[in-house]
Amino acid sequence: MLIIHYKILYYDCTNYFFEIEQESSDKQYGPSKENRPNPIVEMGLFMDGDGIPLAFSIHSGNTNEQLTLQPLEKKILTDFSLAKFIVCTDAGLSSTDNRKFNDRKDRAFITTQSVKKLKNHLKQWALATEGWSLPQVKGTFDISQLALSEQAKESYQNSSFYKDFKNL
Repeated sequence: MLIIHYKILYYDCTNYFFEIEQESSDKQYGPSKENRPNPIVEMGLFMDGDGIPLAFSIHSGNTNEQLTLQPLEKKILTDFSLAKFIVCTDAGLSSTDNRKFNDRKDRAFITTQSVKKLKNHLKQWALATEGWSLPQVKGTFDISQLALSEQAKESYQNSSFYKDFKNL
């Protein structure tokens, strides 16, 4: 049994299209990222921070991808011995239900977003070097100062810093 201790799990969905015009079985017309006029199927995939696939599921092309995260995450919860984890998705999977499902003692939810698409005040906040946090460490860091110290480089080399939107 694989044991995962405090990991970041990445979840995303992709579509596969078919060179056919008729829908059948899971091959259904749905929102295609390539805007193709073909039936598609959708695959959801959880990976760990090392890029190792943990679980995947196949859905019909007309399935809302936001609805695919929780059933597969429940499978991960039962199949693996998990201490803590953070689910990281793109904005397309960031529904209120998915965020609430992961707003628990040992889990969290992060949504990635393009910095280019942010409003100016949010872009400044996101790119500022101060105000960064580490899980289970009190206080915040100015990440520009970490590069100045060899001890800091070694201590935080494999750490995942984050900024909490609540502190904006």
